[in-house]
Amino acid sequence: MHQRHLPASPNWYCSRCSDINGKGALGFGAKNKIYLLNVTAASPAVTGELTGHTERVSGFAFCSHDGQEHICASTSDDKSVKIWDAEQKILLKEHNVHQSTISAVHWSPLQKLLLVTGDEKGIVVCYWFSSNDTQSFFPEPRTIFCLSCSPHEENYIAVGYKDGMIVVIDISKKGEVIHRLRGHDDEIHALAWCPQPREEPLYGRSEDNTDGSNGVTEGAEMGCYLASGSRDQTMRIWSTARGKGVMTLKLPFLKRRGAGADPTVKERLWLTVHWPEGRPSQIMSSCFGGEIIMWDLKKSGKQKWSLLGSSSDGQNHSRIVFNMSSFRSGDRELLLSTSMDREIKCWDLASLECCWTLPTLGGFVYCLSFSPVGTGCLALGVGDSMIRVWNTLSIQNQYDIKTFWQGVKSKVTALAWHPLKEGSLAFGTDDGKVGIYEVYSNKPPQISSTYHRRTVYTLSWGPPVPPMSFGESGDKPSYSLYSCAGEGVIFQHDPWKLSGEASNIDKLIRDTNNIKHKIPPHTDLSWKPDGSVLAIGNEDGSIEVLKAPMLKLLCTVQQHHKVINSLRWHHEHSSQNELQYLLASGSSNAIVYVHDLKSLIETPSESPVLMTEPFRTLTGHTNKITSLAWSPHHDGHLVTVSYDGTAQVWDVLKEEPVTNYRGHSGRLLCVQWSTVHPDLVWTGGDDFTLHEWAISKQEHVTPPKSKKRVEMEKKRGPQKKSKKKKKASEKGGMKAEERELPLGEEIKGAAGSGAEEGQSDNDEEEEERENTDGPSVTGWSRESSVGTRGTERVQNGEKFSHAVKREVKDEKKREKPDLSLKKRKPRSILPLSTSMDHRPKEELQQDCQTLAAVRYSHGQSRTCVPGSGDHIQLGLFTDRDALYRMFQEEEESHIEAGHYDSMVYLRLWKGDLIGAINLAVEKGELTDHLLSLAPMAGYQVWARTVEAYVKQLCHHEQFLKAASHLVSIHKLYEAINLLKSHQFYREAIALAKARLQPEDPVLKDLYMSWAAVLEKDGHYATAAKCYLAADSSFDAAKVIAKKGDVISLRTAANLAQISGESELAHSLSLRCAKDLMLFQDWAAAQEILRMQDSLLGHRLVFCVNEILTQRLADTGVVTWSVASSHTWSKSCDENFLSTVHRVWQSEFGVAAADLVKVKTLHQQLRAIENPPATTSVPLKQLLFHISLDVTLCALSQLLCDWPSVLEDLLRALTRGSEVGHFTLMTEVCQLLLTQGLESVTFYKQKLAPTDERSLVISQSVEAFVCYQLMYKKWWNYSAETSALTNNTFSNGHGLTEKNHSEVEANCNGEAQSGVIFSEGFWKVLLSEPHANLQATQRNIAEVQRRVTSLIQQHNQCKDSHESPQALSTSQPETSEEHGGSLSGKSSETLSTLTAQVAEHHKALAAIPDLVKKYPFPDVMECCIVLLHMGKHLTPFPQHIYSKATTLLHKYGTTESLCKAWKILTQ
Repeated sequence: MHQRHLPASPNWYCSRCSDINGKGALGFGAKNKIYLLNVTAASPAVTGELTGHTERVSGFAFCSHDGQEHICASTSDDKSVKIWDAEQKILLKEHNVHQSTISAVHWSPLQKLLLVTGDEKGIVVCYWFSSNDTQSFFPEPRTIFCLSCSPHEENYIAVGYKDGMIVVIDISKKGEVIHRLRGHDDEIHALAWCPQPREEPLYGRSEDNTDGSNGVTEGAEMGCYLASGSRDQTMRIWSTARGKGVMTLKLPFLKRRGAGADPTVKERLWLTVHWPEGRPSQIMSSCFGGEIIMWDLKKSGKQKWSLLGSSSDGQNHSRIVFNMSSFRSGDRELLLSTSMDREIKCWDLASLECCWTLPTLGGFVYCLSFSPVGTGCLALGVGDSMIRVWNTLSIQNQYDIKTFWQGVKSKVTALAWHPLKEGSLAFGTDDGKVGIYEVYSNKPPQISSTYHRRTVYTLSWGPPVPPMSFGESGDKPSYSLYSCAGEGVIFQHDPWKLSGEASNIDKLIRDTNNIKHKIPPHTDLSWKPDGSVLAIGNEDGSIEVLKAPMLKLLCTVQQHHKVINSLRWHHEHSSQNELQYLLASGSSNAIVYVHDLKSLIETPSESPVLMTEPFRTLTGHTNKITSLAWSPHHDGHLVTVSYDGTAQVWDVLKEEPVTNYRGHSGRLLCVQWSTVHPDLVWTGGDDFTLHEWAISKQEHVTPPKSKKRVEMEKKRGPQKKSKKKKKASEKGGMKAEERELPLGEEIKGAAGSGAEEGQSDNDEEEEERENTDGPSVTGWSRESSVGTRGTERVQNGEKFSHAVKREVKDEKKREKPDLSLKKRKPRSILPLSTSMDHRPKEELQQDCQTLAAVRYSHGQSRTCVPGSGDHIQLGLFTDRDALYRMFQEEEESHIEAGHYDSMVYLRLWKGDLIGAINLAVEKGELTDHLLSLAPMAGYQVWARTVEAYVKQLCHHEQFLKAASHLVSIHKLYEAINLLKSHQFYREAIALAKARLQPEDPVLKDLYMSWAAVLEKDGHYATAAKCYLAADSSFDAAKVIAKKGDVISLRTAANLAQISGESELAHSLSLRCAKDLMLFQDWAAAQEILRMQDSLLGHRLVFCVNEILTQRLADTGVVTWSVASSHTWSKSCDENFLSTVHRVWQSEFGVAAADLVKVKTLHQQLRAIENPPATTSVPLKQLLFHISLDVTLCALSQLLCDWPSVLEDLLRALTRGSEVGHFTLMTEVCQLLLTQGLESVTFYKQKLAPTDERSLVISQSVEAFVCYQLMYKKWWNYSAETSALTNNTFSNGHGLTEKNHSEVEANCNGEAQSGVIFSEGFWKVLLSEPHANLQATQRNIAEVQRRVTSLIQQHNQCKDSHESPQALSTSQPETSEEHGGSLSGKSSETLSTLTAQVAEHHKALAAIPDLVKKYPFPDVMECCIVLLHMGKHLTPFPQHIYSKATTLLHKYGTTESLCKAWKILTQ
């Protein structure tokens, strides 16, 4: 029906108010409607609206199931949920289960046609569309902000709350909470599930990573990642498999790009997130100023994000983004975003560039104006306080619109382009301001110093009139700017001097025409295009035609009887010259008149003429005419718009309708005929839209009849009934029927000055979200705004006009469903006696006789007792006793009816204050009023009343008020306990600190109790403040450190240091430094340790660790990246230990000269537990243990404690061997013993010859050096022996397949050329005492294995009820007969195996302790390698070969060893 369309702006502050389906249909909520668009990468097209909600649309979502993409759902502040068919644009179903405002909606991606909604009370409702079933859950008593259904687990729903909590619930388990995800501390604005079902590893610093995993999640886990965006400026990634956060992303502060926004506007942060399909590692999020950023979760480094639209200015939104959704269009993935800047943008996710921008409107379209100079340049005046200039002829961008907001602080109600000067646009606003914009410059507008007191209706450029027309032609402008406003005044402004005072043309009119009477208020003006004649429309319906420049009155047209809304002269370039004298006028009486003023203008008479007959009368509209425009392409064609919601094209000369446009859903306010295309017309209205439509494509000819109009009003939604003004005479002399507004229009006026849209602070913007009145709006009404000025309430970015300046909430409470209903009379406090006065006349007259008899008998008659029974009504007219009897019966009546408040008032009136209070206490009807009266009965009564009222308030959960009343009777401790018992800790502490002594133990108890609750809920920072206030700094530091991340540990350490908890500060600093070490942030780790003087020894360890890591990184053993490091850790040619000593002296002041300091550090580090390494220890942790050993070795070297040097060296060397990391052992050996065996010899020379222990240690060191040299020699010459070694032993480090290949890859070069495998070399490795020890240990392990196997067989026999003799059944042979103690047995029992164990332990005890204490390479392994090398490589001396064979025969008795050496000896 329409060509181009500017829709209403999407609603603000909604978690999901726009969505797009897989077919490219975009829907979004705007006011109380849903707009539908068809989206492609090239352009958008509005396809229709969904209407039916009565209040603001708060949510919208499409169904994502195949074949059901056309089904969508919407939620509204009217608490309804509606299901629509977007293709047919019809309502399918709806439900009203929610009792509170709905704040979140989402279709389940897995369960077919399941719709999930959440409201502000915390209720989650599941609605199955196909079966029409609903189920409600209440997971948390918190305000829901958003929710999202899992795309991988059909029963999981993530719910985000206002306080920052996120829960994942299972609807198949009655809404059971699966996870509570704590981390955010403010509103959750959006939730998005990862499109990939498994939790693949992500790169980033984990929130609780303490295992040294470099922040990379280890392996894929079941579950699914969940992303959340919060007002606390962070986005978090949660693991639903582990129920905790795995990554935190803080929004970057970006420099504002593109077009600026109003700096006076205060806006809340809204952080929405969207996880596009097919991009499991990329998330889209909004940012502070309207930017959209793409986060790459697998990207390393600090900047994980990329900015959309960064290639050129102006692509980004200029204000915060609320909603994002994406779909695939062909081979392009497109993202749609809505923003507070009232623009919808389409982005290409591949290039991150903006494809197109669709501007939207946030207010009524009050006025339109085509530039007479810039062809196709259309200006729009909108109620959102902005001017838009649209280049309608742009080829590249069909929505090429610029927005102007500077200097515009109210609704733009009038526009006028300068007739000659290009780009000069005059504007008028609702607050009476007139200004001129130069749209092709960046300068702010010029504002006239003369303000109107009411709304500016019309602006027009025309020739100057006195006094401005006086003077030379060069001293005055060729055109003046004329403005007409709601107070009925027309000002003439000098465009050259807008700072000067404007002139009121009424003075000129009076003087020129000698007018003495009152001039009617003006409502519109129109200059004839040649500037010779001015037409002025008035409030009384008259039109004055005046001749320039002195404004002599030519005639008065008395045709209309209501206010003139629009005047337009016919253009001058028609084929018929006489048509230029046609003046069209529209007023509130729905009739358009056209007058031919040719004779009056060409041959004016001496005195003004009164014209009462029109040239043409155009009837058909059913409501007031608001605007009209002549066609610049045709002769005598006119288009008019009306409050009936239609635009009508007329052939004026034929007095016939041509076509009628009905595309709007509201009343029309303005119209312009296209200056380029004769078939196109532009219209705008109070439905917040602008339409471009073709005359030739309309199916209707005339406007709808009244019945149709009523249907259109229903389509717009329920409206408040208008209320007629009183018929009292008002200013302007308008009749009562003229004052009555049309159906659906409020009396409060339209274009009143109001609050500036979008310029409220955070609280006001929250009010915009929470307080909306639906579609009951007011259009642009001239007659109403003449009599009264309205204020404007901002509703979610759209403006709704109201007349009385009051708070929105109060106004909402004040509204009634039907203003025409009569006000209900309050209930009588004396209902019985009142009802008796409404009996028949005869009975009332009998009462008079009875009353006279009673009064004049000086007492009660026997048949009448006034105030009781049938004569209760007479108690009001006799004595007090009778009145009390009447009161008694009235009280009994109130008790039966349950009206205890009325009964209390009766007792008060009798003076029975105590009785009234007791009754109210008994019935639970105490009020503040009664409490205020209680002191009149004495202090004790008042105190008891307060206590009773406190109980009543507690019953109604008004605990704060109850506590305040307890304070009033000095029960301070009771008030504090009341607040504490109901979790009002903050208020209880405030009260206690205000009233109690600082040392009162109650205050400390409050702090400690609140801290315990906060700690349990995960609010560690506030809990720490409570502990500090309670002088428990130790607990404060502990609770801060509880979160376990680096920042928390650093803060806790500083807190402990400040408060004097040095030991705790010591442990926390060390813990923080170790975490930083795992992240390889060496500089930060040293900075933390530097804070504690007692951690100098640990600083030395970290120094050694950093240098060692750097050296190992050069050899390829360490492959991870380093976050930060020191310059002194860089690799150099210097010996490793020499480098350590040099750095210690230069950086830490540790040198051999200060022996006391070195000895203290040595003792401190020696006390640290350094357990043996296991295969499960991560490499970073293993390097830390090695660094500790090396540090002790270096300190012992400074102390010249050579036995300790060798012992620490041995421990450092063997840690790599213990975990099976042969390469690490080799590299550490080369670093610490650079010269190999010569370095060991150097250390042995420092030992005392009599020190047997040290000699044993040096032998072990020598053996490990020879061990790694042996393998290097072997692998250097033979890489084909892996098949043998793979089947040799499970105990040998170098003989496993993994380590063999690992070492082979690192040892492909030549072995050390100086190594000679001499007899002494093999003598060190072929140590018989160590061979005996290792064989005994293997035998013990083998027997223990047999015992374990026997016990397992016994248990199996018991289970199968077999005979206990199974213990002595024959066992399979585990070794061949070879002289070993474990060979050749055909049957074994538990007793024989126990005896064998005892025998081996006896042999083990006989071995010297020094041999058993220190590690040694596997001797049998060395023998096998020797035999292999002798057989396949270079032969060795016979006695060495014989010794190896002997040792194998004697000690190689296990099955795997036997197989290996038998092969070599055959």
